[in-house]
Amino acid sequence: MTTETTPGDVFDATQDTGSAPDLTERPTAAARLVVLVVVVVTTLGAALGFALHTCHRDGPHRIVPADATFTLDEPGLYYRDAASGRIARTPRGGDGPATVGGPSCERFYAAGDRALCLRIKPGRPACTEAVIYDRHFHRLHTLVLPGVPNRARVSPSGHVLSWTTVTRGTHATAGYASRTSVLDLRSGYLAKSVEDIPLTVDGVPSHATDLNYWSVNVAADDNHFYATVSADGHTHLVEGDLKTWTAHTLRENVECPTLSPDGTRIAFRKRVSAGPADPWRLYVLDLADLHDHPVAETRAVNDHATWLDARTLGYALPAKSGHGTDLWSVPADGTGRPHLLVAGASSPVIIAN
Repeated sequence: MTTETTPGDVFDATQDTGSAPDLTERPTAAARLVVLVVVVVTTLGAALGFALHTCHRDGPHRIVPADATFTLDEPGLYYRDAASGRIARTPRGGDGPATVGGPSCERFYAAGDRALCLRIKPGRPACTEAVIYDRHFHRLHTLVLPGVPNRARVSPSGHVLSWTTVTRGTHATAGYASRTSVLDLRSGYLAKSVEDIPLTVDGVPSHATDLNYWSVNVAADDNHFYATVSADGHTHLVEGDLKTWTAHTLRENVECPTLSPDGTRIAFRKRVSAGPADPWRLYVLDLADLHDHPVAETRAVNDHATWLDARTLGYALPAKSGHGTDLWSVPADGTGRPHLLVAGASSPVIIAN
């Protein structure tokens, strides 16, 4: 069952107890300790979530659950199959028969023992249903969010999840607005909007009124994260700290960052044109010196790229048919050339096991 509470609550991720205390600021260390103690001593229970009262429930809401035999135990490339709208799996390189058996999702990601599925919820205004599964696709938690699905990520351990929904416009248009949240399953704390985090831009505290975050990517330590922030008309790569609840910019013109498996590089899309035609290219940034280089993909990539391994990136591009997207891969070091992985697919993630 999905519990309905107001956005801004701290949620116990282990039980369904109804409304939690309303917090307008990030909890102090003492408050976080109280939440953690409650989680530890509470009996594990059913799913917990929140719904916005403005999200109507009218209209059909067809959800296809995962097949009983479809799990994350099988190594391979997992992705959203456009034809069915469900999560599918192929062998790691995309060469081989596909198994379509996961739940229906618009955006998908998985790591550790958790999977995150974002799907559109019918009604007006637009809403997104975020569903958290275990590795056997048993539903653990459901949350209802404003906007439409845009980005989904899970930290390598599976403990920290993040997502972005678009509430107005698109990344390529003026007036774009999104909402990005971070959920720590260990403590049950939900940061409903990372826009609340104190931000330093080029060493100076930001007082921008147009802050907009997207594509949070939490590192292997489940604390540090990278994201994109738009402030005063400029986009920046942000490095943040969940424990201290602080963030600072590293450099401009970095969007949709994804941290490499070894934590030393970031794949991102770089704006190379001010106009709407082919505005972005896929690049890789070295965190040691903040130098970047383009990869061999010369087409515009409007996607949150994924590291398929330490040397290869995966991403979606519009399909040649004009409908949906195809999955492609390219070497991260700038050599080689793009390779078609799976036609009619998106949201790639490698499960190595």
